[in-house]
Amino acid sequence: MANRHLARSVVLQTLFEWDTTHASASAVKDILARNVLEFGGDDIDQPFIHQLLSGVLAKKEDIDLVIEKAAPEWPLERIAPVDRNILRLGLFELLFSDRTHVPAKVAINEAIELAKTFGGDSSGRFVNGVLGAVYKELGEPGKDEQGVKKAKREELPLEKMGGAIVYAKHDGQYYLALVHDVFGKWTLSKGHIENDTTPQAGVMRIIKEELGLTATVENQVGENEYVASHPEKGKVRKHVWFFLASSDFEPLTLKKSGGLDDAKWFRLQDIIDLNFYDDMLPIVTQAVQTLLDHAHTHAHA
Repeated sequence: MANRHLARSVVLQTLFEWDTTHASASAVKDILARNVLEFGGDDIDQPFIHQLLSGVLAKKEDIDLVIEKAAPEWPLERIAPVDRNILRLGLFELLFSDRTHVPAKVAINEAIELAKTFGGDSSGRFVNGVLGAVYKELGEPGKDEQGVKKAKREELPLEKMGGAIVYAKHDGQYYLALVHDVFGKWTLSKGHIENDTTPQAGVMRIIKEELGLTATVENQVGENEYVASHPEKGKVRKHVWFFLASSDFEPLTLKKSGGLDDAKWFRLQDIIDLNFYDDMLPIVTQAVQTLLDHAHTHAHA
């Protein structure tokens, strides 16, 4: 079998040069040809190299949004060029490759090995943290995640977060405001609330910042807690409180960061056809049922 680890190394060196010299798209082929000649061996997988490089470049915009979502405290330009391009390469394989040829764990492990070889002292941990966070968001927790015991879990750093099911009434119907992320899922407005006076106050701020809506936070409809990988802290415990929140039916103004690419109002009857994360379904279902009960009560009042 051709040496795919060497192929990834050549692609990484090509991406690094392209990124740091701001080379044009047409110049990438010349950079790659030179690197293959200089660093490639007789058994290097040339078709794989070209497929990998062209794929990363074609999906660069989407991949960079994923990096912003997974490492919000690290703006893309602040990430070391080597680490930045290792993440692009690893995320392309994790998100867009055929998993029968490149299993998710292989994509992650290969990226970590590249980071250890070409990056700095903390590159391996940083790359592992970002890719681990994305892997968790994809709904495929790894063996390390499953092995966290309850006692150990309680000792992990706690991050407090708030989320909202924002609803409005328009032309006699209820609508929900949902956001769409770069992983292809519809989900709820959510953010950190550690510095807010109450979870409710934090949720009101998040709705305003993320959707441009002034909302009134009502009753809590759910909460969940999970362990996630942080690029710097390692494993952290995230606890999220979800509330129902009412708003006027106004145009949504999506925040242009955080890995979100769309926001829309949906009628309740259209919610069932949407692609949600598994852990969001019970919370959305509870919110919809609360609104239906409310509508039924008022109809018979």
